[in-house]
Amino acid sequence: MADIQGKLILVTGATSGIGEVTARELARQGAHVIILARNRQKAERTRQEIIATTGNQQVDVVLADLSVMQQVRDVAAQLHDKYPRLDVLVNNAGLMFGAERELSADGYEMTLATNHLGPFLLTSLLLDLLQKSPAARIVNVASMAYRFSKPTLDDLQSEREYSPVWEYGNTKLWNIMFTQELAQRLRAHGITNVTTNCLHPGAVATGYGQQTGGFVGFALGLARPFMISPEKGAQTSLFLATDPSVANVSGGFFSKKKPEPVKSSFNTPANNKRLWKISEQLTKTNFLD
Repeated sequence: MADIQGKLILVTGATSGIGEVTARELARQGAHVIILARNRQKAERTRQEIIATTGNQQVDVVLADLSVMQQVRDVAAQLHDKYPRLDVLVNNAGLMFGAERELSADGYEMTLATNHLGPFLLTSLLLDLLQKSPAARIVNVASMAYRFSKPTLDDLQSEREYSPVWEYGNTKLWNIMFTQELAQRLRAHGITNVTTNCLHPGAVATGYGQQTGGFVGFALGLARPFMISPEKGAQTSLFLATDPSVANVSGGFFSKKKPEPVKSSFNTPANNKRLWKISEQLTKTNFLD
């Protein structure tokens, strides 16, 4: 087992499901865990539960809704004020939204804002803290749901056509493409002490998709008894965050702790770069240009 005693690790979406298990198990191994959540009460309850279960008092909470770009900027500023570095960033938060297309506070489609733009901006703003670590890792929770996508960069906001399943699948593909392009840019800038990888956690029995309703929510409900536990679902996140065997691997997509080929004709270096540029424009940031 890797020695992560005292390592500063930020986990987003850590109040339920695989995010909660990830945060708890990292705390159990002695890490200083920072939970990023939207809901203060849920976050505080999760914090207390992790402390009680692990005996590790070093569990902190920061609050932000990742779909709101100003909140992402505010929480990044807080993290800079409070911590000298960041050793691991686990971009775990992700949601599937309802049958009707919704907009974020910034006017962006909600799935895109929550699952891609928020994590993209957060990673951009925390990169300097990660660079202060001797060996930092960025772990992005994607999904095989990328196969259920209709990717296009000409209608990124799904204004012409919207489906909660396609939209979720698209954002999981964006997570993978973001990881690949980030790894390439880190190498191009000679940043050798930060790696990034993404993963498929498995079909996990959590509350995810409940707010979708309709046929999709019904189907997910039927499938839930056949899904794996959040404990099993968190295993690949924990592996990528801590295991020495992947210390120098960057840009990979993993499933069950093993590299997995990405089977999407849309996943090309040119599209990765274009997605990056559009993401910079929407989040109003310059990231490793």
